[in-house]
Amino acid sequence: MTITRLSVFPLGGALLFPRMHLPLHIFEPRYRALVSDALARDRRIGMVQPRDAANPPALFEVGCVGRIADVEALPDGRFNVVLEGLARFTILRELDVATPFRQVEAELEPADEAAPLALGERASLEMEARRFADVQGYAVDWEAVTQLDDESLVNGIAQIAPFDVASKQALLEAPTLADRAGLIVQLMQFFGRHDGDDAATLQ
Repeated sequence: MTITRLSVFPLGGALLFPRMHLPLHIFEPRYRALVSDALARDRRIGMVQPRDAANPPALFEVGCVGRIADVEALPDGRFNVVLEGLARFTILRELDVATPFRQVEAELEPADEAAPLALGERASLEMEARRFADVQGYAVDWEAVTQLDDESLVNGIAQIAPFDVASKQALLEAPTLADRAGLIVQLMQFFGRHDGDDAATLQ
């Protein structure tokens, strides 16, 4: 484990995983300052979800640090960036800083290669994803989906699925890819159920 200092961007529903990518549009002044600072230093930003709606919000302990892999600086000071996930982290303590953005001391996990899913686990995930997409009315290129490796499929669904913040956090904290895949199946079954002719129940 490595202890490091991270500037963090609290954003509910925005998950990042090692080796995955997350596009962000940065418009708030404090986070424009965060991006400018990251570009001038190591290009790293810690993505973490807020626990509540307080100001400032409490933070979940586990997040993922990303490196700015692509950046577009807009004329009005906003940024479009793409983060490439490096490693999950656990916040040890928040630092008392003068910057407009928050900084923490965090412990980085090794970004080990994910073990592949068993054939039954993969089949179950794809089947439930098709059902969920049908209920939600999503148009999906299933041929392209079948070509994805297990890690890209599982973490890609975790990033884009319309689950609530607590569910998203549980996905981020799942210890293995198989655990995450199983939890996704459970969440799609829960959030995708509908009563009578009503649409799926989503937070």
